[in-house]
Amino acid sequence: MSMKRTKQRGGGGRDKDVEKDFWAKPPEAEKTWEESTDGKADDQFVPYAMTERYAKGQLILHSKFGKGVVIDADAQKVEILFQEGKKKLGHGQQV
Repeated sequence: MSMKRTKQRGGGGRDKDVEKDFWAKPPEAEKTWEESTDGKADDQFVPYAMTERYAKGQLILHSKFGKGVVIDADAQKVEILFQEGKKKLGHGQQV
């Protein structure tokens, strides 16, 4: 009687934790919408316009989604945290 061994799948025998950079900073915990916008005056929020450019941490007032804070920005898109959740919107684009 012969016994067959099953093949091990995935990982290739490498531990996934070894591939991480040991000295890298742990990712920062994202703030909630309440933490980001609590205590901010209404005049600190700028109206959202696709033609304007926004920076990380900037406070936005969107006509549909309401108040939000920019959590990430690149050349063409901006990620904004609204009370309903995160939204990716365009910015700095010519119309």
